[in-house]
Amino acid sequence: MLAVVAAIIFGLGFLLDLVGASIPGGISGMTFVLLGLALLALHQAGVGTASIRSGYSNWRGRSRARR
Repeated sequence: MLAVVAAIIFGLGFLLDLVGASIPGGISGMTFVLLGLALLALHQAGVGTASIRSGYSNWRGRSRARR
């Protein structure tokens, strides 16, 4: 999910940089690029990728030997 948001942010940053515009308050295309990179770093760290499944249905439960 964070990767999709990062892609949207990168697209907005690209459009702002292409047009040469900046949003009042000092927000430019580079700000969107840095925000997108931060979101990609969070995605790679595993933030926001938790599964609803619990118990023996996750990957650790499948790797245990049953007796």
